[in-house]
Amino acid sequence: MIQQIETILVDVPTIRPHKLSVVTMNTQTLVLVRIVCSDGIQGWGEATTIGGLNYGDESPESIKVNIDTHIAPLILNMPASQVGLAMAKINKIIQGNRFAKCAIETALLDAQARRLGIPLSELLGGRLRSELPVAWTLASGDLAKDVSEAESMLALRRHRIFKLKIGLRSVEDDVKHVLAIKRALGDSVSVRVDVNQAWSEIEASRAIAALEAGGVDLIEQPIRAENKAGMARLAEKFSVAIMADEALHGPAAAFELAKLAAADVFAVKITQSGGLTGACLVSHIAQLAGISLYGGTMLEGAIGTAASAQVFSTFKDLSFGTELFGPLLLTEELLFEPLVYKDFMLQVPSKPGLGVEIDLEKLNRMRRPDTNRLLTQAKAA
Repeated sequence: MIQQIETILVDVPTIRPHKLSVVTMNTQTLVLVRIVCSDGIQGWGEATTIGGLNYGDESPESIKVNIDTHIAPLILNMPASQVGLAMAKINKIIQGNRFAKCAIETALLDAQARRLGIPLSELLGGRLRSELPVAWTLASGDLAKDVSEAESMLALRRHRIFKLKIGLRSVEDDVKHVLAIKRALGDSVSVRVDVNQAWSEIEASRAIAALEAGGVDLIEQPIRAENKAGMARLAEKFSVAIMADEALHGPAAAFELAKLAAADVFAVKITQSGGLTGACLVSHIAQLAGISLYGGTMLEGAIGTAASAQVFSTFKDLSFGTELFGPLLLTEELLFEPLVYKDFMLQVPSKPGLGVEIDLEKLNRMRRPDTNRLLTQAKAA
């Protein structure tokens, strides 16, 4: 039975300012969910967002309140092994709240996979790969810093795919900045841009033409998410891949984008999809429509990143790689054994459940003072 559900907020500084067109992040608030079952097994989930309400319609604080007040009471004392039944009840009664639902589903699936002694990926059809290529985001806005950072990542064999966050400056300055970095890094690496909806369609047309000519591989969400017809026009006009991100809020949105041919690539995010099973549905829609896949991130910590890795490992297509670098952007590690990044890849955890274990002593020290009930380490089942 589902015995206890707890939502925990943890504020972790980033290793450097992370600049998006909508916000500059210096701290990431992790939203962690722990579910304790009557058989002693615990499951973990995460509902972390990028920049809170600057980016989307759920904030860390609203996620916690809605889970604690509205979602958790619905499924307490339900059978812990019947994940689908619990989520069906939540989805019938609770509207929206994709991030909160994702964290709950992740924790339930983590617990069930631990109960069965298998990696979580095996509950989703089974993994097709054990390692995932990982992009790194260059977001300082300074040419010398970005090039130096990229060269360091290449030397460490950590990343050879680089995405630039642009949209804060003029279109001309952004294009100049991106092309300068592409020239400095050469053709042996992939350079991509994420505009976070900052451009008008006219600006996007002008900028994409220059970026395509300069060898940039992918353009992420160049215009407003609601302008799906504009995304379709851009996708038809240019050879460079156009990727949907903020426009992709789960399976229904994926179906609409596919029907309109409004993207060449889907940035699949488990939280934006409303959960792990929702993310799998998005991948199936993309596969049927001939749309390529990219494993996206909300800059989650290790729990959300491990959950995403478990999901993305089951995708038949992952031709544009992933962006699961969230834990590397944080100054603190909450796992006993950190996720393994080597040879430009993230190794998908292979132990039962998510395959990771949280250091609860460290978490207790770092959690927000207003959520100060201490956790105790679970005994191995």
